Amino acid sequence: MKDTKPDPVHVWLVMLKAMQAITRFASARIEEEGGIGNSDFRVLELLLHKGPMPVNAMGPKVNLTPGSMSVAVDRLHRKELVTRIESPEDRRVRTVALTPKGKRLIADLFRDHALTMKAIFSELSPGELSALEATLKKMGRRAEALHNSKKPTSRQ
Repeated sequence: MKDTKPDPVHVWLVMLKAMQAITRFASARIEEEGGIGNSDFRVLELLLHKGPMPVNAMGPKVNLTPGSMSVAVDRLHRKELVTRIESPEDRRVRTVALTPKGKRLIADLFRDHALTMKAIFSELSPGELSALEATLKKMGRRAEALHNSKKPTSRQ
């Protein structure tokens, strides 16, 4: 009888391919509808939901390096979608906020993005969606714990 034990590497590949397909589809829609790329969308979405923030606090939240974060903020500033305000206490700290134009753009894009995600996940039942969310959180916490402990596997 064949062993049907799931292979974690295969599951990871399936998850990776699914995420790439979802990202390609969602990113194409964001670019078509809003004229911005995925990283700019993530920055604007963060500001929409969390409010004005210092640039250095934003990078880790949207998975951008400090250099990429600066480039993204510069690009969004040129498009008049965000403002940058230097801190009066520390000139190295710049707070980024949405402009009215930026808020209109990201509010519309995020509303469309939510509909896109709803369409992508429409074949999952509410129970499957909850189970997927719980499983992904569990995996993420485990990966984070392994990363922080510098242990590549559970055998060490």
